[in-house]
Amino acid sequence: MNHLARALPFWVSLLIPGVAVIAATQGGWAIALLPLCTFVAFGILDQVEGTDSSNLDPQTPEPDLFWYRAITLLWAPIQLLTLFGIIAYAVRAPHLSGSELGWLAAGLGIVSGAIGIVYAHELMHQKNRLERWLGDILMTLALYGHFRSEHLLVHHRYVGTPRDAVTARYNENFYAFFLRVLPGSLISAWHAEAALLARKGLSPFSRRNPFWRYAALSLGFLALSGLLGGWAGIGMFVLQAFVAVLLLEVINYVEHYGLTRKHLGDGRYEHVRPHHSWNAEHKVSNWFLINLQRHSDHHYKPDRRFPLLQSYDAGDAPHLPHGYPVMGIVALFPPLWRRRMNPRVQAWRKRFYPEITDWRDYTAGRNPLPR
Repeated sequence: MNHLARALPFWVSLLIPGVAVIAATQGGWAIALLPLCTFVAFGILDQVEGTDSSNLDPQTPEPDLFWYRAITLLWAPIQLLTLFGIIAYAVRAPHLSGSELGWLAAGLGIVSGAIGIVYAHELMHQKNRLERWLGDILMTLALYGHFRSEHLLVHHRYVGTPRDAVTARYNENFYAFFLRVLPGSLISAWHAEAALLARKGLSPFSRRNPFWRYAALSLGFLALSGLLGGWAGIGMFVLQAFVAVLLLEVINYVEHYGLTRKHLGDGRYEHVRPHHSWNAEHKVSNWFLINLQRHSDHHYKPDRRFPLLQSYDAGDAPHLPHGYPVMGIVALFPPLWRRRMNPRVQAWRKRFYPEITDWRDYTAGRNPLPR
């Protein structure tokens, strides 16, 4: 099979901007197409198509990945045109009521969050300056530029420990997690960048601090929204950004819920291993999320491009009962989430850490006492 044919299923996300245009031009019931064609449709298709654990050779040369890489490079201009084009159109469209503008903005948040932030995540991990800039553009379209600093400097280093704000604790419901993470990730990102600059003898307010870039891009996009649509345009932009961040943090919640690294004493933890991330091999949602669900391998090789992420056997890394789209919806209903996931966390503990009998400190997000 040639490289284009292998890559083509991952281009499925290009259908969603067209759905957004239909939602804006038709209004009414058509606005519901955005969640229906993403979370609901991909959840159903996962059940029909099943799982796929096949792997590309991780040594595949970069030129052979052209068609995979192309979609991540094209997405930023596509999202910019879709988002601001619809804002400019919608605020002047006589067939859209005020409530419909709100629901349409929320639907655009699905475009920015379920696709744009996933692509931003792929881009920010690459060494190429263009890709990192595109990642910053996509993250600031969600007014969440600091995510790059937090993700690269904090999450990958401290995942599964109390120092990582976005590792969801056992029994912590999503809403408590969300309220904890919003300030926590911003603060930890700032401190991480300040520490990095301090090692170079620079002030945290140095122009080399990427927070200036995040702020400039965010303010620029807010200003553009205002120019195109006035206060209504700004309102639509802010609402879609909030929904995008909500979706990002739902996925963060799912990816590491209840999974903690063993404390070795004196503030030290074991190295990150495959069993510290929840995975899913559901074929269609992995197309949509460009293999984000192969999360254990991402933590093993953070700069590995998405088509090369490897599958892990369920004996080596925990697997979710459904793909991220379905599990993200389940996370919004804490009693259902606990019923589905807590037994899996308990089984995970018995399998990988049978020697730990007291999990209270881990559950509370504290450094356990040396044993």
